[in-house]
Amino acid sequence: MTALTSQRETSRGGTGQNLLGRGRRFLRGPAAPDVALGLLGSGLILFGGLGAGSVRVRDPLLEAVSLSWLRFGHGHDLSTVAIYVGVLAMFLAWMRLGRRVLGGGISPTALRGVLVLWTGPLLLSPPLFSRDAYSYLAQGALLRDGFKPYEVGPVASPGVLLDNVSNVWTTTTAPYGPLFLLLSDLVTRITGDGVVAGTILLRLVMFPGIVLMVWALPRLTAHLGGNHAIALWLALLNPLVLVNLVAGVHNEMLMVGLLAAGTVLVLDRKHASGFAVVAVGMAVKATAGLALPFLVWVWMAHRREDALARGEDPPKPFPLFCRTAGAGVAIVLAVFAGPSLVPNLGIGWIGALSGSGLIINWLSLPTALAHIITLCFSWLFHFRLVAVLPYTRALCGLVLAAIVAKLWWRSRHSAVEATKSIALALIAVVILSPAALTWYYAWPLALGAAQRWSPRWLALTVGLSLGLMLLFRPSGVTGMYSPVDVTAAVLLGTLAGVSLLHPDPLRLRARANKLAHHPAET
Repeated sequence: MTALTSQRETSRGGTGQNLLGRGRRFLRGPAAPDVALGLLGSGLILFGGLGAGSVRVRDPLLEAVSLSWLRFGHGHDLSTVAIYVGVLAMFLAWMRLGRRVLGGGISPTALRGVLVLWTGPLLLSPPLFSRDAYSYLAQGALLRDGFKPYEVGPVASPGVLLDNVSNVWTTTTAPYGPLFLLLSDLVTRITGDGVVAGTILLRLVMFPGIVLMVWALPRLTAHLGGNHAIALWLALLNPLVLVNLVAGVHNEMLMVGLLAAGTVLVLDRKHASGFAVVAVGMAVKATAGLALPFLVWVWMAHRREDALARGEDPPKPFPLFCRTAGAGVAIVLAVFAGPSLVPNLGIGWIGALSGSGLIINWLSLPTALAHIITLCFSWLFHFRLVAVLPYTRALCGLVLAAIVAKLWWRSRHSAVEATKSIALALIAVVILSPAALTWYYAWPLALGAAQRWSPRWLALTVGLSLGLMLLFRPSGVTGMYSPVDVTAAVLLGTLAGVSLLHPDPLRLRARANKLAHHPAET
């Protein structure tokens, strides 16, 4: 039998053999066409990204190798087609691999090999579907040059890096944690104002997040009752995650890995280490901090179990909560103390989080509601979107707070339920927060993928993943207000979701076979 159908691994992970060596073997297996199709898609995305990705305003590197024609006219059209064909090829390959995963015909080790193959080309691509990488570099350069990135935007330091930042972010202060700004500062100190070298190094600095996810997922599935292969397929091989986080160069790549690894450590009773790792993730992007209150319940549950195992009476809830939460807060403060004491940083990132409010698209429920209200009543009350938006955001903020509080309180008696509630809370944040972008959906997948999934929910996730992917264009411009883009996202997303459970949903093969057996009369 091939490596794809070899004996299953335990939920604790692989054998440590060389993944590329495994890759050569499973490329000869029954899933070889699917793996090769995904690799081809990844390569097409790399090629197309040179001309139609979120490329630099001026690209002397392409000019030096006589490929600048890819950025203009028919060359740009060819590059755009290459990206979309590559994205659809990756999704098709991913969906077909998903059928094998559901059938138990592919091992986690093989899936990790596929991850290596599919990720390779994306590590070299220009930024895709977002220009955030240029903002990261410009914010790092601010710190390098003696500015305070929590007080001024990239416009304070004109140059090549600023030229490539999206206009909306040129005057915006950095909304990221102090550790991430220190990493961006380090990258710009090494690469200077080199955009290509800076982008690639920034991607490599954040790539350990993917490695941490690979390490954490088998352990999370062991705790939460999920399936290791499904978790790898859903949370890492998902093109929505791979293309957006790796090719798109988003700091979620590092943050979700730290979040997953820290959660595993807490579940494994290494509580202080786990809280520290999640706090490091929070120092990259504040979103990771949402998990900390839930992990307090996990720590408390373990303390109660330890007391009972020693034959002692369980500690009283309120004093136990105070001691546990206090220890967690102390750990978080200790983690933040170092980077926050760096000159020109401090704790200004807390106030800078409001900068995400500049993002306005209907992917966020508050914005969608504001659009609907404006559309329905503007003729009567002369409503404008900018006037309605603060009220819908405030309303959804109250609902979000209530949902997170309820999830937190109901999970107080179970370590497993508390961990599962983190994923639900992250979903609520993505939907109800003032701003939402497609790569935000990597947040709940980091923990949610390790839980038990029904085939129907997997199909829904496949459809949403493709639909969300198509709502942004390779240059980073949103397509959410384009009828063509939205229609393509809905139709292709629906087709992809149905195809996971029902091969050939359009019955194309059946029609072809019918024509083959009953050719038309001449």
